[in-house]
Amino acid sequence: MSFIKEFKEFAMKGNVIDLAVGVIIGGAFGKIVTSMVNDLIMPPISLLIGDKGFANFYIPLNSKVQEFVAANPNASLEDARKAGPVFAWGNFATEVINFIILAFIIFLMVKAINSIKRKQEEAPKAAPAPTKEEVLLGEIRDLLKARSL
Repeated sequence: MSFIKEFKEFAMKGNVIDLAVGVIIGGAFGKIVTSMVNDLIMPPISLLIGDKGFANFYIPLNSKVQEFVAANPNASLEDARKAGPVFAWGNFATEVINFIILAFIIFLMVKAINSIKRKQEEAPKAAPAPTKEEVLLGEIRDLLKARSL
């Protein structure tokens, strides 16, 4: 089997195509969850804790960054990173919330799919059609009954 033919056979298998579709949809879904966290959940939290924005909470890790933050108290995380190393705990917390929401939604989807599969498995299956031998034996039985009457 040639290399190209073997690759074509591999690439056209259903599992590979399903995986590609899953990755594409998963990437788009991840963006939706990120937007939900950044645009809907975190703004009210930021409003409660200050106008700085939750993702912009950090701890300066050297004196250069501490001096920069002292001179610019409302400096964003990106500005502080330009000045030096920071411990970006607010941004990390935002990413953890993204992950938890995404994992919970995937859990609900898998649970729903498993429920549908269980219902399909529980559905009664139709009785199999009788074999040729069974049909023939049934006809013989009927003929014998008819003769005995």
